[in-house]
Amino acid sequence: MNVAIVNYGMGNLGSVRRALEDLGARALIVEHPAALFDANRIVLPGVGAFSEGMSRLQDGGWIETLQRLVSDGRPLLGICLGMQMLATSGEEGGANPGLDLVPGRVRRLDLLGCELQIPHVGWNDIVFEHPGNLFKHIPLHSNFYFVHSFAFIADSPNDVVATTDYGVPVVAAVQRQNTFGTQFHPEKSSKAGRQLLRNFLDFTPC
Repeated sequence: MNVAIVNYGMGNLGSVRRALEDLGARALIVEHPAALFDANRIVLPGVGAFSEGMSRLQDGGWIETLQRLVSDGRPLLGICLGMQMLATSGEEGGANPGLDLVPGRVRRLDLLGCELQIPHVGWNDIVFEHPGNLFKHIPLHSNFYFVHSFAFIADSPNDVVATTDYGVPVVAAVQRQNTFGTQFHPEKSSKAGRQLLRNFLDFTPC
């Protein structure tokens, strides 16, 4: 199983690669979009601002290739900022278009009514909206590690796989066909996170 980890200059590449390698995958940090065509799975990690992340994807020529491969059925997992960039648009750093792979928008937590400390940093349990593929063999209310100030608002409730509570309901994971996203960091989320990554590796596209 070849897994390509997109290196666009923003992400915890080493920890994601180690977690995937521990599960038996051949995880490669790729520097050019052409390398994605040889991968069975794609991971889009990310830490930082939506606007800068999309700008770097654009400058690196990643956007068209990611959209094309996902359209062709290649499984993709976005992590943290990587999940947010799956949206149609984001408000961090001004209004910016996203990859539009999971229709929705990304807004700051306090604008959604959150009165708790921002950024949200730490462990939170999640509730399945419908377990889907990502949460097989993972108990309800398992804890995952979050670091974020913005949240994903999906256009369709059917794309929301799991939520967490941080003063307001927060989308914790999404799935739209072969496109997956987690607001939390599975590579930092102990046993439950490793199981989630295993589920992504085991996913069979229709």
